[in-house]
Amino acid sequence: MRRTVLGLAAASVVASGVTVAAGSYGSAEAQLNAGPVAAAAENSPVGYAAQNGGTTGGAGGTTVTVTNASQFLQYAKASGRYVIQVNGTISLSGMQDVASDKTIVGVGTNGRITGGGLDIDGVRNVIIRNLTFTGAGDDAINLQDGSTNVWIDHNDLSGANDGLLDIKRGSDFVTVSWNRFHDHDKTSLVGHSDDNASQDRGHLRVTYVHNWFQGTNQRHPRVRFANPVHVLNNYYSNIGSYGAASTMGAGVFVEGNYFENVRRPTSIQEGDSDEGNIREANNHFVNSGAIVTRNPGSVAAIPYSYTRENAANVKATVTAGAGVGKI
Repeated sequence: MRRTVLGLAAASVVASGVTVAAGSYGSAEAQLNAGPVAAAAENSPVGYAAQNGGTTGGAGGTTVTVTNASQFLQYAKASGRYVIQVNGTISLSGMQDVASDKTIVGVGTNGRITGGGLDIDGVRNVIIRNLTFTGAGDDAINLQDGSTNVWIDHNDLSGANDGLLDIKRGSDFVTVSWNRFHDHDKTSLVGHSDDNASQDRGHLRVTYVHNWFQGTNQRHPRVRFANPVHVLNNYYSNIGSYGAASTMGAGVFVEGNYFENVRRPTSIQEGDSDEGNIREANNHFVNSGAIVTRNPGSVAAIPYSYTRENAANVKATVTAGAGVGKI
């Protein structure tokens, strides 16, 4: 095990980054010499949701606008491609299924889902963007049972009874980007239990990029079995327990993140779970504890090309760009 604390530097409004080739971890030297990176909303996902044929949601299908739960559920559960524009507050009861080939997107800052959550269960090609989730009785968003190619982007999530975003039971090729997670305990789980290796190992490949974890407590994410999960250029502020955790032999690459007021930026053991593995590179720390790594050579290489932003600039980029009303 290795413990490292990196030096501190002031954040800058101008972002800089470096393009990293597939199968590479990049270098600090390249990062420091790189040019500007725009803090703009992507039109398509980066990271894992761009793999395995890509994630397009309801593109090419029918666009509808919904203002109440009955309309929303009619189209969310329908077969075929739909772009579902949410304009108003949708009050749900329990976990409600979302079918394959759907884009669910809020209109401006008006799209809200409250009371219940979205269950992405055994489906493919789903996009959820620009929605505010509050007060779910269970999870706000749950991915399970082999769901693949899912993009969760530019949402605001808080105050669920269980997780804000759980990814489990063999789900795969997921990107979580530009979301604001706040005022919650168990934020985002990858792999639901220690005894589910047969379904989860070889799957649960997730990219977390440009998210803001604000005043949350744990699971940012908490990972079992997956290798690798890529935690890239996120901003962690005022975290209660820990930032990212790797357990049950998982491999997590924690790269280019900005940790501020985070006592434990990483963890390799939580609850009764066995230890996992963590590799870290080019992170930035302000009033935060030591970053913990374990067996970094066991963390698989990232299989896609990507642009890594200079970690010292991540706070400014993420606070300006994460959450609703930014796409």
